[in-house]
Amino acid sequence: MDKIRRTIRPEQIREVILLFLILLAVIFFGTQIEGYYSPRTFTRVSASIAILAVVAVGQTLVVLMRHIDLSVGSIVGFTAYFVGTQIADNNDILPLAAVLMAVGVGGLMGLVNGAIIAYGRVPAIITTLGTLAIYRTLLVEYSDAQTVITSSLPPWLIELPRKNLFAIGEFEVRLMVIIALVVVVTFQLVITYLSYGRRLYAIGSNPEAARIAGMPLQRTILTAYALCGGLCGLAGFMFLARFGNITVVAAQGMELQVVAAVVVGGVNIFGGSGTMLGALLGTVLIATLEQSLLRWPVISEFWRDALLGLLILLAVASDAVILKRLRNLWAQREREARPESEKLQVKEGSRVA
Repeated sequence: MDKIRRTIRPEQIREVILLFLILLAVIFFGTQIEGYYSPRTFTRVSASIAILAVVAVGQTLVVLMRHIDLSVGSIVGFTAYFVGTQIADNNDILPLAAVLMAVGVGGLMGLVNGAIIAYGRVPAIITTLGTLAIYRTLLVEYSDAQTVITSSLPPWLIELPRKNLFAIGEFEVRLMVIIALVVVVTFQLVITYLSYGRRLYAIGSNPEAARIAGMPLQRTILTAYALCGGLCGLAGFMFLARFGNITVVAAQGMELQVVAAVVVGGVNIFGGSGTMLGALLGTVLIATLEQSLLRWPVISEFWRDALLGLLILLAVASDAVILKRLRNLWAQREREARPESEKLQVKEGSRVA
């Protein structure tokens, strides 16, 4: 029993609760919306999850350090439009080149954010709030009131969102969903097993202690924002493939959805704890609610945004109160479960100090 107790962490409790809430939401909307349990609903929700999940992974990297990136929606919108115009002007661009272009443009924008925050020492919320507006204005100026239209794009890009890898009965699993899952799994491995991931947790848990320990704070922050921007660029390419018609308002408001997904997914807004799996589950819940509420006319669009805000407040409150107590309880039981010899060493060490 003690072994089971030690292997279960407070964050895992949030993930189990999220699974329950997702199941509850699916059951509820299934009773309210006719034809809800259909391949069409699954396709719409999964496509929304794929794009949000990729951005949520990037957001998780910065939130783990007690930072935030509010410019993600503008980066997604700009990269979607920029890459769309390049492909529309030259249909011979290879798919891999288009993806690398999107990731590169997004990474450059993220690098600007990271440089201002890490070396300019401007608070992250101020920096990214400013670049949210700046990047959106760049998009408006660059677009010159023009729209990227589906008819100007090559067939391979138009067909990409409908490309299936396999099917489970009537439900088809699209390529973009698999791409998102690969991104989630890859970065979960990064934050779990690589030293860079451990630095993110250390900085988020105690930035001053991490600095004293000699960790490269500025380089770590810069890299995290560059990675976040690159993932937003990838999401911008996926956004272009999914919608085809791209205007200056592309991905506007996505930052609220992404922050909601990450925080609801158990990534502590105060830094130091969270997983990519939790962020993915938060994304599934947010995307399910968003797509379901679009088909449920009982609630207006304004109340949908209010619901996202309410979810953020509840998630932060639960982190500050409930999960904090659970973490303290878990740490106490970890100390009690130590061997007596280890406890004696700790006591002797404290006496010497």
